[in-house]
Amino acid sequence: MSSLPIDSLQPEFLSLLTQHHVIVEAETGSGKSTRLPIWASSLGRVLVIEPRRIACTSLALYLADEVEQEVGKSVGYAIKLETRFNQETPVVFVTPGVALRWFSENQLSDFDIIIVDEFHERRWDIDLLVAILKQTRQHKLVITSATIDGTKLAQYLDAKRITSKGRNYDVSVVSRSRDSKQLPDVRGIEARVKDEVMKLASCKGDILVFLPGRKEIAQCQSALADIEDIISIPLHASVTEQQRCLALNIQPFKKVVLATNVAETSLTIPNVVAVIDSGLERRTEQRNGRTTLCLKHISRASAKQRSGRAGRVMEGYCVRLYGEFAALADKTPPEMHREALTEAMLASASCGFALSKLSFLEPLPIKSVEQAKFQLMKMGAIDNSEKVTAHGKKIYPLPIDTLYADLVTRMPSKQLQEAMIDLTAAIATPSKLYRLSSSEEVRERLGQEEPFGCDANLNIQLIRGKTFSGVTVDLDVLREVRALSAQMREVFELPQLTVASRYDHKKLILNIAQLHPELVFVRREKRREAMANGDMEVTLGREHRFKESDEAALVLNTHSLPGRGVKQTLNLATFIVPISLTNIAEHGFGTWLEGETREIEHQTFVEMKLVYAGRTIAKKNELAKGDLAIKPLLSKVMNNLILPGFFEQRHQEIEHWKLYNLLENNEVSDLNFETWFTEQLKLLDISDPDDLELFSAEDFGFDGIPYWQYEDFAQTFPFRLALGDLNLDVEYFAHKKLIQVVYRDGLRKGYPKRWELPKWQGWRIQYKKNSKIIDIK
Repeated sequence: MSSLPIDSLQPEFLSLLTQHHVIVEAETGSGKSTRLPIWASSLGRVLVIEPRRIACTSLALYLADEVEQEVGKSVGYAIKLETRFNQETPVVFVTPGVALRWFSENQLSDFDIIIVDEFHERRWDIDLLVAILKQTRQHKLVITSATIDGTKLAQYLDAKRITSKGRNYDVSVVSRSRDSKQLPDVRGIEARVKDEVMKLASCKGDILVFLPGRKEIAQCQSALADIEDIISIPLHASVTEQQRCLALNIQPFKKVVLATNVAETSLTIPNVVAVIDSGLERRTEQRNGRTTLCLKHISRASAKQRSGRAGRVMEGYCVRLYGEFAALADKTPPEMHREALTEAMLASASCGFALSKLSFLEPLPIKSVEQAKFQLMKMGAIDNSEKVTAHGKKIYPLPIDTLYADLVTRMPSKQLQEAMIDLTAAIATPSKLYRLSSSEEVRERLGQEEPFGCDANLNIQLIRGKTFSGVTVDLDVLREVRALSAQMREVFELPQLTVASRYDHKKLILNIAQLHPELVFVRREKRREAMANGDMEVTLGREHRFKESDEAALVLNTHSLPGRGVKQTLNLATFIVPISLTNIAEHGFGTWLEGETREIEHQTFVEMKLVYAGRTIAKKNELAKGDLAIKPLLSKVMNNLILPGFFEQRHQEIEHWKLYNLLENNEVSDLNFETWFTEQLKLLDISDPDDLELFSAEDFGFDGIPYWQYEDFAQTFPFRLALGDLNLDVEYFAHKKLIQVVYRDGLRKGYPKRWELPKWQGWRIQYKKNSKIIDIK
C-alpha cells in the first residue's frame, strides 16, 4: 500500500479505540476512509457507514483490490438492492438506511465497531444512528469528518479526538461573475459550463463539473457533445453510471465528469485537475409536513469541499460560476432541521426508541417532531408513546418513503397493491423514468393511447413493458425501477412484473385519496396553473399532461424552486393523477357551508356549498328545516321583516355590553347578534317564521349592562352621531384609548369640531373620511 498522511496515527487510533469512542478530524485526501476500517478490524468486526451507495461500493472495491481478494470476503458491502458480504466478512460498508434496518432486527450485534464516515453531511439517518448508538453503548464508535466541530461532537459522545492533515495540492480558485456578490444561478448553466470547459481544454488532466441534478447534467452533456477530444460522463444516483465513471480510462481524450454532490466526498476521481462549480445543489426541505426536493445554493463548507476535488492528485483549478463574495451560508443545515421527521420517527420507533426522548447534537425542532407524531399516529404506525405498532413494523423495512409504504400495505386488493408497488417504485427512484416529446402532434397521439392524462397510469404501464408515442424511456432508470418493484413484490408475495395483474384505475385513485386526503388538490378558479389542498399550493410543471378540463388531482410528488421574492418558494407538482370533483364530493372531502336563502314555490331553501381548499366543488339546495331554518329567520329579523326594530336595538345593546366589559373588566368577547339570537331560537325550538311572529321583542331580553346604568353609558358612548349637516359612525379602540368618528353622509366639507362631540375624557379622537384620518383636538 502507498503511504498516506493518516498512517502515522495508527498506534494512537488503536490505543484510544480500545477504551473510548474516537473522533477523527481528517482533511480531504488523508486516507481516513480506507485506512481506519482495516486498522479497526484488528479489534473486532467493523461496520462502516457511508452516506452514499457509490462510496460503499467504490471503497469496498478499492480495499478488496488492495488486499487482493474478491469483494465479499475480507471487505464487503450492502446497499439498496445489492449485497456482497457474508457473516464472516471482517469489514462491511453499508448506507445508513441499511444500518438502521439491521439495528431494528438485532441491534447490530454482529459487529463490534461502528465507523461513521463523512459525519459532516448531517443526514438524518446518520444523526439518528449515532444518537441510538450513543444511548445503547454497545459498540465502539468512530466518527470521521473533514469539517465538523470536533470539540462539540467529542463532548456529545464523550469521545477522544485525533487530527490528521490531508494530502491536498494547491488549487487556484477563480470566480466567473461581474458582480462579486452574485449568487449561484441555474439559468443558462449549460452554456456557461461549455464556455469554461473550452477554456480548460488545454489543461493536462480531466474536469469535474458540479451540477444540481440529473436534468442539468443531461443539458450540459448535450451542450458538450460537439467539442472534439472531449467525452462527458454523468455521475449521479445511478450505480451503473457511477462505477463506469470511476473505472473508465479514455486516454488520450479529456474526460469531463458531470456530477451532483455525490462527488463532494468519500471518493477520488482519477486524474481530475479542474473543477467547475455551479454553486447549486438539490436538497430536501420540509414543506407543510412533507419533505420535498429543492434547488438551493450550496454552503461555504461545500464550496471548499468541491474545490478540494481538484487538488487530490495534482495541483489544480477551481472555477466558480458565482461571485467571490456571494452570501452563502457557512454550513448546510442538518437534515433533521430541514426535513419532515416522519421517516426518522418511524425508524427510531422500529429500533425501540422514542425520537423525542433521544439526545441529538442539536435539539430537534419541536414543531417537526409534533407533525411527525401526528402523521404516524394517523397512519397507525406508532402509538401515543411513540412505540411502533404492528403496522409500523410492516411498513418500516420497505425501501420507500413512509407515505408510500403506508399506501402499498393498505391497498384493499392484490391487484391494487401490485399497481401501487409499481407506481411507488417509479416515485421512489430519484431520476425521471421518461421524457415527453415536444411535438404537439405526437402528444395528441399519446393522449389517445393514454387518455387519462395520468402520470400514475403512464408510469405503471411503462414499467410493465408497454410503449407509447412520444415517450422516451431512460433504460438505466427503468432497470432500477423494475428492480425495486421486484424486491417489493417479493416481500408481499405478489406476482412478478412479467405476469402483473390488471387493475382498476379509478379504484386505485379513490383508495389513494381516501387513505391520504392531503394528496388531493383542486385547481384555483382564477389561476388555472395553480392547485391547492388547503395547506399548500403547487404549480403545474412544464411537462405536465393534466388536461385543461380537469379540475382536481392527486399530487404524489413535488419539487420546489426559489421564487421571485427572497423568501418565496415555488412548489411544482411533478407527479399528477387526475380525479374528478364528483368523486371528491362523493367521498366526503370538504366542508358543507350555508349559503344564501331563497324562496322556491313558497318554501324556503338554503343553498349549501361544499368547499374544499377554498373552492366550491359542489352545490345543493336544502329545505330550511331544523338548524338550516335558523339562518333564514336571522336574515328576516335583521332585515326587519319580522320583529321590526328588534335587531338594531339588541345589536346596539350587545355592542355596548362588549365595550362596557372591556372598559370595566378588561374582558374581550366575540359575541355578536347572530350567535346570541341563534342560541335564543334554539333554546325555544323556533325554526318557523310563523312561530317567531307569535313572539315580541320583550320575549328576547338581553342580560347585559344593568338597566340603571345603561342609558348613561349609551349616551356617553354612542355608536352614531348626527351633527345636523354631518352624520357619523363611532368606533371604539379601548386598548389604545382611541375613538374614531367615521363619515357616513352629510353636506359638510370640513371635519367636526371637538366641542360638537361627546365629552370623551382621556380618549384620543380622530376623524376618518375614506382613507384620510386627522386628529381632533
